[in-house]
Amino acid sequence: MANPAQQPDLFGDEPASVSQAPLSSAAPAPAAVRPLAARMRPRSIDDIAGQKHLTAPDGLLARLIAANRFGSLIFYGPPGCGKTSFAEVIARVTGSRFVRINAVMSNVAELRAILATARQRPDEPTLLFIDELHRFNKSQQDLLLPDVEEGYVRLIGATTHNPGFYVNPPLLSRSHLFRLEPLAAADVATVLRRALHDAERGLGNTHCTASDEVLTDLAVLCDGDLRRALNALEVIVLGLPAGSEVTPAELEVFARERRIRYDADEDEHYDTISAFIKSCRGSDPDAAMYWLAKMLAGGEDPRFIARRLVILASEDVGLADPLALPMAVAAHHACDFIGLPEAELTLAHATLHIACAPKSNSATMALAAAHAALKSAPVQPVPLPLRDKSGAASKQNNHGKGYRYSHDYAENISGQDYLEKPLHLYEPKQSGFEAKTAERLARWKQLKADLQRRERA
Repeated sequence: MANPAQQPDLFGDEPASVSQAPLSSAAPAPAAVRPLAARMRPRSIDDIAGQKHLTAPDGLLARLIAANRFGSLIFYGPPGCGKTSFAEVIARVTGSRFVRINAVMSNVAELRAILATARQRPDEPTLLFIDELHRFNKSQQDLLLPDVEEGYVRLIGATTHNPGFYVNPPLLSRSHLFRLEPLAAADVATVLRRALHDAERGLGNTHCTASDEVLTDLAVLCDGDLRRALNALEVIVLGLPAGSEVTPAELEVFARERRIRYDADEDEHYDTISAFIKSCRGSDPDAAMYWLAKMLAGGEDPRFIARRLVILASEDVGLADPLALPMAVAAHHACDFIGLPEAELTLAHATLHIACAPKSNSATMALAAAHAALKSAPVQPVPLPLRDKSGAASKQNNHGKGYRYSHDYAENISGQDYLEKPLHLYEPKQSGFEAKTAERLARWKQLKADLQRRERA
């Protein structure tokens, strides 16, 4: 095996101070052909853009790295926010033997070989970086546990997915979890400016320039993804003559092709629909329309949005506006036979109606109270007057005897009880149409009490 000190530099800028296991990823491409984002990777924790909650000197992560007393780490956040940069900086600062694999391309055999090598070299700490950790299945993640437990390897996992759903609980419990946020446009623009001037690793030899406004606009277009922004800058600059200025005209192609970060069936999907639901429930039509537009721009299935509107109509609007449910159902039906892009107008129509409607969750609460009553006490039998009297056996057992036909009484109130032990489950809200319902129920309750009082007299 080659001397580790003579191996290709993992970071692409100076002779490697850490070694790379023979089973890890192939040696990086020469600096001339490596993407700008790879060449501009931070060399120290101070170089990492944004993430001040993690890079602050008095923060937990910075203290763990400085003392080299951390166990396994999992970095969780959107693409291009610095997860890989943190792993490489940690390896450099701690002088660890760095082994990097991607869960998409790795397999159990490779993982076993890496772990076996780490066990044979207990005096040389191994830092195992697994990119896209969520791609490992349960058995692959379980394979890591004994060596993580014994300290033969220190795992750094990177994932764009919520670790609570995709990382096995035993592995999660043995790791420090750190969430990374999308980078602010100002942080991205700062790194773009540095890359534009850096002659060693960046684009300084092109002598191209760009105003702060242009770099900020490019950062905004890339939606907090620093890798995407750097690679976009490289494409733009390499397409211009040396010494040119990057102008807004060069950004137009990226503006036309901009894609909203929105992964179906992943965190962006769940977080955005949650924000949409809560905005509608909170009667904020502007926020509701914003989240609706984001979902549509991200390629969300319009029928999924329509189904959520149908649920909102019953769960949160309810009897306060009885028109909300038929409108939401009609919107769902319209999405099926109209399709996009016209169905966007239908969804906007239903969204605004529900967001602006008076709200009542009385149906939700009444159903929950009924379920609770069923669980907390024996199930009540159906009273004899209410039972079906069809068939000879039912008549013989007096089913239906004593039933009072409601239409024979004023306002359809007969004074009859419909439970053996009456319960109070529905509490109408004083909102919208339901306020009238509350008044009507109060009057009927009084009529029923008066009838029952006269019967007892």
